[in-house]
Amino acid sequence: MAILSAHLNDAGITFVNEEKIICQEPGFALLENNNLITGSEAFANASIKPRQIQNEYWSNLQIELLSDYKFKNFSSADLVNSQLKKIWQSVSKKNDQLVIAIPAYMSHENIGLLLGIAEELNIPVTYVCDAAVCATRRQYKDAALIHLDLSLHSILLTRINQKGYAQIDRSVIVKDCGLLSLYEKWLSIISEAFVRQSRFDPLHSADTEQLIRDQLPYWFLKASSSSVINLEIKFGDTIYRANIESKEFISAAMSIYKKIINNLRVLIKAGETPAVQFTDRASKILGLAKTIQEHIGGEFFLLEPGATARGLIKRYKTSFKRDGLSLSQKMPWDQSEIIVRKNKSSKKDILPTHLLFKDHAYSLNEDPIVVGTKVNNDERSIDIKESMPGVSRRHYVISSKDGHFIITDNSRYGTYLNGNKIEESALLQVGDVIRIGMPGITFSLISVEDSFGS
Repeated sequence: MAILSAHLNDAGITFVNEEKIICQEPGFALLENNNLITGSEAFANASIKPRQIQNEYWSNLQIELLSDYKFKNFSSADLVNSQLKKIWQSVSKKNDQLVIAIPAYMSHENIGLLLGIAEELNIPVTYVCDAAVCATRRQYKDAALIHLDLSLHSILLTRINQKGYAQIDRSVIVKDCGLLSLYEKWLSIISEAFVRQSRFDPLHSADTEQLIRDQLPYWFLKASSSSVINLEIKFGDTIYRANIESKEFISAAMSIYKKIINNLRVLIKAGETPAVQFTDRASKILGLAKTIQEHIGGEFFLLEPGATARGLIKRYKTSFKRDGLSLSQKMPWDQSEIIVRKNKSSKKDILPTHLLFKDHAYSLNEDPIVVGTKVNNDERSIDIKESMPGVSRRHYVISSKDGHFIITDNSRYGTYLNGNKIEESALLQVGDVIRIGMPGITFSLISVEDSFGS
């Protein structure tokens, strides 16, 4: 009998034993001639047979039949059942047991359904734990620890509480920012480059589009050590070539990167030094780590392939078993701590000079500004006259500390920075938008050369 460990992230469903990765494949399903195919073979046909593909069944695990006509006789649970059955039959031996690292996009209802599927398949699951916790094997001392991974359809950000062990503090799922969204943006600029340089459109043929998808990881590996990527595609008897600068890929993905950065900023409180832990998959996304570090500073740490499943199997103890499986949200450390250096200002820190509300710009300086419906007359303040639900008497304060401007939420209802709820406090930058109340009053952070305003 052996213990196997699985990380069920649909960007790369990973199984490991005590020694190595024994299976890794994406959460793709292909239905062809009533034959259901899952994993890498299905992904290899994603562009060739797009109408016969499903790739949202792990992130949207349900028992209801799918609305897609091609898959009208299947539920997402059926597809998960098929892929899990295939993998388990290929990697397990008699009496083997399974422990599972659960990605943040799976709800408690999803987990319950998953465990029911495993029971139906006679897979003895003995422990389930949050994936970010499984990947976190050491303490990052003097830092705010954020774990970053991506799935097919989302970016997964988890703030880890480090008081004695790794434990979930807060998870954020940034939807429509996953691997497939990035691939679509990159496919577009690759196609434009070939059309412009070789008069050949690789997206005109499903076969060449699939070839590009297959080649992307290899091309990005080359881009990590070169400012220009040399692309080459063979179609028929002709070889087509195009060159793209690495920065063009980063520019194409910048809208997604900015969403990630905005969500990261509200996970990190003012004055904290971020330590961002990247999975191997996330670290290979061209320019992502560098772009984030330029905006939030701190230190970044890259995990090895399969780190989440490995972190679980290395720390799993049979004593963890209990009557009735429930999601564990904490695990002990098993590696030595790292002391993180105090945060330095990021390269992209551009300090705002004014807070813009309606047609008035309030200068930012060492004197705090209080915003709310009932503020004291003897302090700098913005008195909100509108009658709007969700606005507190002293809703938030903007103050200065260590050369930065900080927003501190004092409300009962929440303060939102660029659409994301602040946890206690956050650093402010030019271009930020603050929202309070419902449907909302907004304030903008701007920078002007001369100090006017009040």
